Amino acid sequence: MTMLMQNNFYSLPGDIIKRNLGDEFTLAVAVNNLVAFKGSKDIADGLRKFDMLKEKDSQTYQLSQALDAKLSQKNKEAIYANRVLLLLLANKMDQARELCAALPGMFPESVVPTLLQAAVLVRENKAAKAEELLGQCAEKFPEKSKLVLLARAQIAASASHPHVAAESLSKIPDIQHLPATVATIVALKERAGDNDGASAVLDSAIKWWSNSMTESNKLSVLMPEAAAFKLKHGQEEEASRLYEEIVKTHNSTDALVGLVTTLARVNVEKAETYEKQLKPLPGLKAVDVDNLEKTSGAKPIEGAAASSSQEEVKKEKAKRKRKRKPKYPKGFDPANPGPPPDPERWLPRRERSSYRPKRKDKRAAQIRGSQGAVNKDKQEASTSKSNQAASSKANAAAPSSSKASKKKSRR
Repeated sequence: MTMLMQNNFYSLPGDIIKRNLGDEFTLAVAVNNLVAFKGSKDIADGLRKFDMLKEKDSQTYQLSQALDAKLSQKNKEAIYANRVLLLLLANKMDQARELCAALPGMFPESVVPTLLQAAVLVRENKAAKAEELLGQCAEKFPEKSKLVLLARAQIAASASHPHVAAESLSKIPDIQHLPATVATIVALKERAGDNDGASAVLDSAIKWWSNSMTESNKLSVLMPEAAAFKLKHGQEEEASRLYEEIVKTHNSTDALVGLVTTLARVNVEKAETYEKQLKPLPGLKAVDVDNLEKTSGAKPIEGAAASSSQEEVKKEKAKRKRKRKPKYPKGFDPANPGPPPDPERWLPRRERSSYRPKRKDKRAAQIRGSQGAVNKDKQEASTSKSNQAASSKANAAAPSSSKASKKKSRR
């Protein structure tokens, strides 16, 4: 069902744009909604669709006069903002910077142009300038500073500026005392090395929730975390005070355990009094804790008890071990195994001690040279025979040739 709704939402603006249905206002709304729905998919197509809305003669991106007259400030701001975001995704920084520089003049009472300028600066690895720009914007528009300060905190935390991030979150009164915000500020201050500041943030949040009259009180969440933080950083007295308050108000067993372990470092007598409130564990009634602490550890058992226990252990091991009969090959008699196998049977023949290489035939002619070479004596004999045959043929052919010449002369 949801997939069908998404397809219908995607196809409706597309049909309006393709068929050119409706007036310019409808076309502009359809283009903006389609680009916002696609997001980072097909960025080039989104930029081409936004180009349909611009003034044809202007060199810079500016909406046509008809759209500028019909669209509201909010609609125009959304179109320009989406155009800048697409330019950033397409890595066209010059056009994005040029358009961002013109937006504060178009929308002087909005914080969106400042947020877009900060996005361009972050993309150019200028996080410090972006933090400064957002800080000035938050001071200029205090009633709209929540979104600006959140963006500043995120940029500062990503750029490893925990002081700036914690300061930005501390300036937002709506979320300043929420557990998630308090935990984030404490983590940022702890990363920056300001443990006293983190402890002060926890104390401020606990005080605020103690005075608040809301039903969803968060003291049960904040106080144990504050006590654990103070105990971690060596503030045992404050941690014990918080644990004691939790035990009195919420009657928590975990807090009681934390209180006993914390007071054991500061006030042993008070820790013993609270220790009596802990429920005894089953099976530990007969254990004398004082004598157990005095012992040096477990000792081996002496006498008959030790020997009997050892015999029982040996019997158990004997029962566990099963002797398996060896499997012999067919026809093998273990009573008459015969001669033992050759220990060198796994070695190659050349590496065995019984190996004897074959003797070479000395009568064979020794042929040296490259492949196809012929013995020198044989070659001389064959050449002499071929010369004699050629000379005998020449002598036989000489008289016939003289007769033929005589006949030609007579003619």
